[in-house]
Amino acid sequence: MRALGVSVVVSCGLALAGCGSGTEQAGQPPRRTLTVLAAASLTESFTDLEKEFEAGHPGVDVRLNVAGSSALAQQIANGAPADVFASADQANMDKVTRADLATGPTVFATNRLTIAVAPGNPKRITGLADLGKDGVTLVACAPQVPCGAATGKAATAAGVTLRPASEEQDVKAVLTKVTAGEADAGLVYVTDVAASKGKADKVDFREAGGAVNSYPIVALTGATQPDLAKEFVAFVLGEVGKKELAESGFGAP
Repeated sequence: MRALGVSVVVSCGLALAGCGSGTEQAGQPPRRTLTVLAAASLTESFTDLEKEFEAGHPGVDVRLNVAGSSALAQQIANGAPADVFASADQANMDKVTRADLATGPTVFATNRLTIAVAPGNPKRITGLADLGKDGVTLVACAPQVPCGAATGKAATAAGVTLRPASEEQDVKAVLTKVTAGEADAGLVYVTDVAASKGKADKVDFREAGGAVNSYPIVALTGATQPDLAKEFVAFVLGEVGKKELAESGFGAP
């Protein structure tokens, strides 16, 4: 009986040792999720920054949600879980700060409009005035979207009335219609044409200089990972973020 008791104790000891080597291993950092809401025009640059941030923060999963800034601001106001908000304009960031959902946003980049056209510019578009010509199908962002607000400002400065065939909820949807051949021209950011990798050409116009968008970023007050959110904001504002944004075509703050 004494020998049997020893055998049972040893077996249990081995079983417990086996249980200790499960999914949680000693020395492994805890898994954390950081939710970042970013303007659609930041898709490519923030996807790269997401990977670089994760590489320097073992155990962290950055979940990037990109959409029109107005839609993201509404999501935050409605209580959607989020840690960081990066807007394509100050107006939508102001909606968040006025609701006491964030404090102290910092501008980290600028962007300007251009006209996206099919490769080779088959309609021979040279400026905003050409967008109202017969036979030219134009798409633009909806007025509440940052690129739409900038479009309206530029058109007013040029004294041109634009009549887009459709108004999209984010700038990527505008570019998609141009690259798919559903529109002859679309008002997007210079960074979006650069990200198309040859699927679209750009036509710059003078009035774009008076409608430059500033991009603010902030850690939200309701962040579930407040310290990590501040680290991500600092990362975007730091040298790695500046380099990635510049390579994507964004201007300095």
